[in-house]
Amino acid sequence: MNETNHLFLSGSISKALLKLAVPIILINILQSAYQLTDAFWVGRLGAAQVAAVSVSMPVTFLVIAIGSGLAMAGAILSAQYMGAGQQDKVNHVAAQTVLMVTVTAICLGVIGYLLSPYFLHLLGVEDAVYNDALKFMHVSFVGVVFVFIYAMFQALMRGIGQTKVPLIIVSVTVLLNFVLDPLFIFGYGSFTGLGVMGAALATLVTQSLAAIAGIIIFLRGRHGIKLKLSSFIPDYSYIKQAFFLGAPGSVELSARAFGLIIMSFLVASFGTQTIASYGVGSNILQMVMIPAMGLSMAVSTLVGQNMGAGNPQRAEKITKLAALWGLCGLSFIGAIAYIFAPYLVAFFIPDDQGVIAKGAQFIRIMCLTWGGIGVQLCVVAAFRASGNMLNAMLLALFSQCVVQFPVAYILSKHTPLGDHGIWYSFAVTNVIVASLSYLWFCRGRWQQTKLTKDDKDIAKVSQEAFIEDGAH
Repeated sequence: MNETNHLFLSGSISKALLKLAVPIILINILQSAYQLTDAFWVGRLGAAQVAAVSVSMPVTFLVIAIGSGLAMAGAILSAQYMGAGQQDKVNHVAAQTVLMVTVTAICLGVIGYLLSPYFLHLLGVEDAVYNDALKFMHVSFVGVVFVFIYAMFQALMRGIGQTKVPLIIVSVTVLLNFVLDPLFIFGYGSFTGLGVMGAALATLVTQSLAAIAGIIIFLRGRHGIKLKLSSFIPDYSYIKQAFFLGAPGSVELSARAFGLIIMSFLVASFGTQTIASYGVGSNILQMVMIPAMGLSMAVSTLVGQNMGAGNPQRAEKITKLAALWGLCGLSFIGAIAYIFAPYLVAFFIPDDQGVIAKGAQFIRIMCLTWGGIGVQLCVVAAFRASGNMLNAMLLALFSQCVVQFPVAYILSKHTPLGDHGIWYSFAVTNVIVASLSYLWFCRGRWQQTKLTKDDKDIAKVSQEAFIEDGAH
């Protein structure tokens, strides 16, 4: 056992969380720079262009979410096999995940591209927003395969505790995106800018380079995972396992994405200014969630490896400590956001006072409950990493279908709050879902799932875990 594995499996939990979480947070900060850079420059085009991006993002996220369960299954299994000391299984899982994710991404990208106009008509976007939104979505769907491949690369590397290489790749591509964004959006010299479409194109170029770099690193095999061409022969027993393990993950992420689309319907009914305010507020929320996402990803790796090593009690301690950190950390960030809300919104849209005022109200209504997001993310990460994907799926369905959208609809359409009712739905959801998820976690049934079985038992174990979780 090397020093890193010793820390993850038996050393200080705080040190292990920090060792993983800090570089992951840096990676997430840099990755968010893609959206921040796009939002910053697109905001200079006007509120209609910001609305075009805001409407498009949930749709592309939905298509990506549908296929993400397979990548999630690969990351979970790679972490558990690493904890169990089965390096050959880690390599095998990685190769099969690359194969499945690539095929799935190509299919979903083509479907999303063809259906883009129908998505926008269903959303009922205004004429001023439609053309830019369609262009943004088309380019985004062309790049879906690269987004999938690089996300899969990061997830697998994170599963084995390797975070330095993804950090280097993200740093380089973000710098490149920073240069390409204004060039593609506004043009330079004789080159005519492409507007909103240019923002998507700049991201496409940089994401494709990141995906290619990830595959090359896997093939060279110097950073914990080594792929061989022979490993890409389809292994149907693993594919079956990945399906039963990953299907709830796809449903979970799809439910969250579909919830965003349904919310977009509701937001769109209040006009372009509300759409733009919602888009800016959502961007700020994504920024604020970066530390909690990094912490939850660290939890996923540590819980996965400890479950693979047969130590569920340590996995429980890791999750509870991380949830406490998430609660306190995001509550503190929320207090700061409450004070500086107008300035945060003005960073994205500096010249529209109506959007600044409405966006600041959105932030101030929801920000003091952000600690609940930290708790929920850590618990969901533990459920996923232990193989209890169905738990995470049910929480997502409860959050979106039972709490957030019904509350948002009732408060916005049937009370004097108007679009403020949408803002309040975020606060209500954060509190209720965090409380439910933590109580469910404390029951402890998630500790009984074991995925690292012999090959002959793999598919059987996964199917049984899927059925048993549904019975609970």
